[in-house]
Amino acid sequence: MARMTINRAELADYLRCSRDRVRPQDVGLPAGPRRRTPGLRREEVAQLAGMSADYYIRLEQARGPQPSPQMLSALARALRLTADGRDHLYLLAGHRPPAGRAAGDHVSPGLLHLLDQLPTTPAQVLSDLGDVLAQNAVARALLGGVCTVSEHGRNVAWRWFTDPAVRAAYPAEEHDHYSRLHVADLRAATGRRAGDPAAARLVERLRTASAEFDALWDLHEVAVRRHTRMRVLHPVIGPVELDCQVLLAPEGDQRLVLYTPPPGSDTAGRLALLDVVGTEQFSPAG
Repeated sequence: MARMTINRAELADYLRCSRDRVRPQDVGLPAGPRRRTPGLRREEVAQLAGMSADYYIRLEQARGPQPSPQMLSALARALRLTADGRDHLYLLAGHRPPAGRAAGDHVSPGLLHLLDQLPTTPAQVLSDLGDVLAQNAVARALLGGVCTVSEHGRNVAWRWFTDPAVRAAYPAEEHDHYSRLHVADLRAATGRRAGDPAAARLVERLRTASAEFDALWDLHEVAVRRHTRMRVLHPVIGPVELDCQVLLAPEGDQRLVLYTPPPGSDTAGRLALLDVVGTEQFSPAG
């Protein structure tokens, strides 16, 4: 991970511009007749943020020390920054932004509409922990509808490491590769979710249920899954090769996964058969 550094010049300019955009009446201060600008004075920002005026003035003059995350949080509140504006402030000051609001299990209507507009492209929405939150019809026909009876029944890692029928839908020689992909991606997600009970519970259950997962987890491999190629052994349309493209939602805890035919392959023709085959003769692949 690259080390982050403070950009003092950009930070100073951003603070000045942000201060100019806040009207005194927005923060409960009188506008007054003698203001040269419509925004806040430096001393007023310092007072609202609970810091000395000298400290804030030095920040705006690009000669102050690196502010702490706590100080940046106070400045963001004083300057009435949006969540995006706050994150930008943190980055300019050389800190990683705090975790934003998570989307959780709620899939937006717009994303669900997009799934329905992809009649020949398998697509599904997953949480960062690997819970399948939504699928379009062709994804259900290709990968199987997900059982949600148990706590982790819709989780791709849980099903991979605990259900032999899931692995049967993939070439045996690629099982080790997929196992490492699942574990490395889950490791990255739990790192972002430090202290999250749901993430800790999933990992603990997997370590108890699967010796393979337990051994791989101890390797501490980390890799966010973004683009991979996979093969699915479908019981009706036969083996299909797919490019797996992962698109992250702005919140970061959901991802749209598209399964597209590789150029020059016959996958598109095989997927077209799924409109006829449906899910009647299919065992879930995961």
